[in-house]
Amino acid sequence: MLNLYEVPVRSRLLLGTARFPSPAVLAEAVQASGAQVLTVSLRRESAGERAGQAFWSIVRELGARVLPNTAGCHTVKEAVTTAHMAREVFGTSWVKLEVIGEEDTLQPDVFGLVEAARILCAEGFEVFPYTTEDLIVAERLLAAGCRVLMPWGAPIGSGMGLNNLFGLKALRARFPEVPLVIDAGIGVPSHAARALELGFDAVLINTAVSQAVDPVRMAGAFAQAVSAGREAFLAGPMEPRDMAVPSTPVVGTALLR
Repeated sequence: MLNLYEVPVRSRLLLGTARFPSPAVLAEAVQASGAQVLTVSLRRESAGERAGQAFWSIVRELGARVLPNTAGCHTVKEAVTTAHMAREVFGTSWVKLEVIGEEDTLQPDVFGLVEAARILCAEGFEVFPYTTEDLIVAERLLAAGCRVLMPWGAPIGSGMGLNNLFGLKALRARFPEVPLVIDAGIGVPSHAARALELGFDAVLINTAVSQAVDPVRMAGAFAQAVSAGREAFLAGPMEPRDMAVPSTPVVGTALLR
């Protein structure tokens, strides 16, 4: 069982709710994924009074826990203000904190991220920071009060998978007790399985599901991949070798001359 800020979560697949073809498809995809945590953008919820209310009603009916995010925020002030608004709208102290620093890659502004995290944690928020795999940044976020980290695998929506395996493995090894959720860049179920095989606790998927030809089937595929990756990690995968090792015993076999 995965624990996020003392909340037990059975599914290790977190799902975003943006860019689905329709509310009905979103609902079916959530059910197929088994996800119990859904990220929701306050900006989308508030886009229009009727549209926002209808969307929020659908999310509530799905019975999942909501993780509001500060998507699109580029400054500390903007992110903190959006987090406060999200707490009022959604009635939760959880917030996925994004402070974007670069437009083309949507890479986090890690300096602003740490500052915003420190402010929000001091105000009682339970912060899920969207960050890089940098070890020093991770240290600063934990010192600020974060108890979950969400490192990117690759730029948001790129579908490139896990770009920096060395950095991600180092992050996992450095913080073995901290829940780490791969956020951004996952494109296909094998990427998600790989993340769980490496010991990461969960993955957050949005674009790879919502923009698939069949989002519902893709959501189910990701659910299976996450489960398989976690089981493989617990089973203890073999270490890669540079040379071949016979898989069939040769002792006692006949020799042909």
